[in-house]
Amino acid sequence: MPYPFSISPHDMEEHLVQEDKGPVLRFITCGSVDDGKSTLIGRLLCDAQLVFEDQLADLRHGGIRGGNGEEIDFSLVLDGLEAEREQGITIDVAYRYFSTSKRKFIVADTPGHFEYTRNMATGASTADLAVILVDSRQGILQQTRRHSYLASLLGIRHVVLAVNKIDLIDFSEPIFDAIVAEYVRFSAKLGFASVMAIPMSARFGDNVVSKSGKLPWYQGSPLLEYLETVELDAPDRQEPFRFPVQLVMRPNADFRATRAGSHPEKLRSAIR
Repeated sequence: MPYPFSISPHDMEEHLVQEDKGPVLRFITCGSVDDGKSTLIGRLLCDAQLVFEDQLADLRHGGIRGGNGEEIDFSLVLDGLEAEREQGITIDVAYRYFSTSKRKFIVADTPGHFEYTRNMATGASTADLAVILVDSRQGILQQTRRHSYLASLLGIRHVVLAVNKIDLIDFSEPIFDAIVAEYVRFSAKLGFASVMAIPMSARFGDNVVSKSGKLPWYQGSPLLEYLETVELDAPDRQEPFRFPVQLVMRPNADFRATRAGSHPEKLRSAIR
């Protein structure tokens, strides 16, 4: 585990000081349904030893994929709602904070179903980078394009195209290249500053934390290494102010109320 079980007050103070330093990368996982978003983050956290032993024990006990008693269902690390576990889908946005020796992270795991697209937009509204998953058997789907449009609309300029389930196409380089080429053509008009394509298998851990030996043709970094080192643009405070609103509650369609006013610059300072 990354943290000791006992620590002196002095060491704790030093640890907290160090934790308060360093850059923070906020990113989301998005894409079409069943592309492996929750499994990817669960696998990343477990392989990087960022999951507590008691939670890992619970996963081994109650989160076995397919009931074979051997393989952990890593998606359950983040799918916390009872309905999510029962249906095997992500409904709400699940946030998780973690850190490595190089960077701190806040990840938002967002749902892939069309009816929960609003929740995806909520997660994207505060993100610096989007990890957009693609099932290598399916390629670029409508929801892949929709989430890419939303990421661009909400100001995200850096994308990781995670071509997942690469093991199910026998680690094929031509299929990977075709998916990447299609996405690059589509995303050229979205204004992304960078698109990093990574072939991976979230289920088995290929190219998630460690470089996979099954993909000798891929010369790039695994996902975690890239997230630790990617350079992001500093926020431009001169850009037009945007205030995201997810939902408006009112008793009926004709209801109107007094607006609590505030100058946009005060809101900008408070939010940032």
